[in-house]
Amino acid sequence: MKKINSLFNNRLLRQTFTLIATTLLISCSSLDNLLITSTPVILTETPLPTATRIWFPASATPTLQPFSATENAKVPTPEMRPDIGDIILEDDFSDETVWDIASSNQASASINNNRLILSAQSEVYMLSLRHDLILTDFYAELTAQPSLCKGEDNYGMLIRASSATYYRYTLACNGTVRVERYSSGNRLVLEGPDPSGDVPPGAPGNVRMGVWAVGKEIRFFLNGRFQFSIIDPSFPSGPIGVFARSVGSTPVIVTFSDLVIREIK
Repeated sequence: MKKINSLFNNRLLRQTFTLIATTLLISCSSLDNLLITSTPVILTETPLPTATRIWFPASATPTLQPFSATENAKVPTPEMRPDIGDIILEDDFSDETVWDIASSNQASASINNNRLILSAQSEVYMLSLRHDLILTDFYAELTAQPSLCKGEDNYGMLIRASSATYYRYTLACNGTVRVERYSSGNRLVLEGPDPSGDVPPGAPGNVRMGVWAVGKEIRFFLNGRFQFSIIDPSFPSGPIGVFARSVGSTPVIVTFSDLVIREIK
């Protein structure tokens, strides 16, 4: 009886195994057919929309402003010689008694043909003052004409002067201008030397020198053009004069004419 049961069980196991294997084969075959016959699915990504490039972006339209002629107008140059009044002296250099006149082998000051002529030998300084007029506030002009002058030889005007103290308005024959204060043998440069196109470059030459003096301020002009100004209270008043100075190895000769002095209102 046990042998029969064992055989039965073995047969049952084989049948069960066969059934399971057959089922698996059929299932795999169906799956293969399904994979082969099915249409493949291809996934594609939709691209993002491209931004449109703007070559000429819109800009705000400027508002036109009305033009004003005064906006671009230049500010006028202030008057550098204000309050000039009437003429108080015109000197045609016909009277030699009002000027210092002298003559020597080294230097001379003489009047001839309405000219005050100063000459000085090498390294000699010569001056002449008008001694009958004391000036405080004034505007003065005269013409200077170097006829023998070169290099650093110089000439010009003496302002609020005495024999020992004065302001010296100096033109050099190298084309520069400066102002000095001279006091008892001591010389102090207050302005310059500055190059100026109005200074005659040597001789012969011709220049109109001008001085505007009010209080402690003195302004300097050449041919009517402003050069510079100084502020110095040292010498409040005094006569006017001229000078010539040789610096090198050659003489210097300068003539002065047409002196006009005006009051300051």
